[in-house]
Amino acid sequence: MVGTPAAPVSQTFLSPWQRWTVLAIVSSALLLIALDMTILYTALPRLSAELGASSSQQLWIINAYPLVIMGLLPGSGALGDRFGHKRIFQIGLVLFGLASVLAAFSPNPEVLIIARALLAVGAAASMPATLALIRVAFSIERERNLAIGIWASVATVGMALGPLVSGTLLQWFWWGSVFLINVPIVVIASVLILLVGPANRTNPGRRWDGLSSLQALVGLSAAVLAIKTYAEAPVNWSLAVAATVVAVVVLTLFTRRQLRLMREGEPLVDFAIFRNRGFSGGVIAAGASVFAIAGVQLAVTQRFQLLEGFTPLQAGLLVTALAGSSLPFAVFGGAILHRTGLLVLIGGGIGAAAVGSLVVLAGAMQDSLMMLVVGLLVLGAGLGASMSVASSAIMGNVPPRRAGMAASLEEAAYEFGGLVGVAVCGSLLTLVYTRTLALPASAEQYLGQAPAAVLSSGDDVVAEAAAQAFESAYLAMLVAVAAAMVLATVAVVTFLRRYTPGTESQAYPGNH
Repeated sequence: MVGTPAAPVSQTFLSPWQRWTVLAIVSSALLLIALDMTILYTALPRLSAELGASSSQQLWIINAYPLVIMGLLPGSGALGDRFGHKRIFQIGLVLFGLASVLAAFSPNPEVLIIARALLAVGAAASMPATLALIRVAFSIERERNLAIGIWASVATVGMALGPLVSGTLLQWFWWGSVFLINVPIVVIASVLILLVGPANRTNPGRRWDGLSSLQALVGLSAAVLAIKTYAEAPVNWSLAVAATVVAVVVLTLFTRRQLRLMREGEPLVDFAIFRNRGFSGGVIAAGASVFAIAGVQLAVTQRFQLLEGFTPLQAGLLVTALAGSSLPFAVFGGAILHRTGLLVLIGGGIGAAAVGSLVVLAGAMQDSLMMLVVGLLVLGAGLGASMSVASSAIMGNVPPRRAGMAASLEEAAYEFGGLVGVAVCGSLLTLVYTRTLALPASAEQYLGQAPAAVLSSGDDVVAEAAAQAFESAYLAMLVAVAAAMVLATVAVVTFLRRYTPGTESQAYPGNH
């Protein structure tokens, strides 16, 4: 933990059943947080129709969650250090549960966006605490690496299972059920962590920098708004330029503030830790992995529901190929890290994911469902191997005094990948769809409407034009994912080229 003078981790002893119970508790909470990243992909068409959400509101319903998490995560690790990670974990869980109820019964898109933002506040408080509690519970390095591998696999599987869970619930219940499912797990986890969790350890001298957190939140929000606005047709140039200026100015102020605070010893983000290639390679892999999951799932679930007539459950089942192949590779990767090193698992995993994304794209271009599924399986296997080890690479390559910061940055990398994935792919969907939609003059009233509304217009000519435009947008999204994964492979291999088998993968193996 950053700056904490408390007793070292080795002095905290939990029995084996307590350690693994703590892992199950924090993993269940992480599962909920990860599910909510992607659970709306299959529910979006139905809830948009029932709430009357516009295309822009749909993007904000999805983006509000990762965006607020991303803005708050860098500071939430410091809050855990100051008040105790167990206490912050409990507070975050309760807020997550209450926000889930509000989201489930939202009467309009605006309330749902607010509820998603509140969900993100609870998630941002809980996420760094999950890893910090594992660090406290597991004092044996090899056992801890396995625990972190399981923790990372839960995050991967949670994001991959979101569309399936949503589709299953929508088969029998209304769209709000995708949020209510969180409540019983929140209650059980909150009670169990009180009964079997480690003692809450605080450090009142640790400072929380609220201004830096606000700067990160505002700067990233403006950046996403700029991306979305540039993708609209016609472009609102005044809003786009204003959002761009705000993003550049605020993020520049954030960077300058962190550089100044580095000299004082307690920045929200210490840029010096990025000089470690193992840490930087892990961050890139984490962000790229979630970018791929978010982009592919958003593209595939929307396309097969709108164009192929899949039910939400069928669309969710289709993308579970990601989860099915990622889980065994994620657990296996954490277990063999001490033998293989980072390059094989992270570099090889991201490379395999790049190949899988290209196969997915090829399957889409050839309209081959079998090739699409094969591509999803390869993509999931690669992401499972890389994500399970990226956490160890990040946490094991920073000094102990920066451990809390590293935990926040690691989870921020995951959220940033999901945020950018949804923003880029969602904006590409809007951009390509609106640019390629060719409607007859008599149907201009459909311009600006969401694709689902146009496709269900009842006019065969209009529906056919919308289907062709949406197909082009679908391919554009998959091209973006494939290109991003190829670039990520080059970057990760470059950073980790010296972390070959037989070399030390972690400079601070006890720092978890």
